[in-house]
Amino acid sequence: MELPVIFPLIDLCATLLGVAGAILIIYGGFVAIVRVLLREIKKTAVTYNQIRRGFTDKIVFGLEFLIAADILATLLSPTEQDLINLAVVVVIRTILGYFLSKEAAEFSLQQ
Repeated sequence: MELPVIFPLIDLCATLLGVAGAILIIYGGFVAIVRVLLREIKKTAVTYNQIRRGFTDKIVFGLEFLIAADILATLLSPTEQDLINLAVVVVIRTILGYFLSKEAAEFSLQQ
């Protein structure tokens, strides 16, 4: 199998992973909004820390999908500038994910 034949498949996978990451983050936001509204309107027993924890988990998980999509997309056109951009994006998203995970762990300790 020739490499150029694989490129459309890699591009499709990168797109699907990017869409999946975005959907996870959007879904987490909608769930958090619904849970906040239910807490305020129906006075459910859920705490804001539980809502934050769930939303943060979805963001971190979505960021992992977005990182995978960026890596695959860079495989298609690995210029020096693309590799530098990928490195910067991965570092930023990894740091963001680390601190969000750390913050989420603190939420569970406060309960």
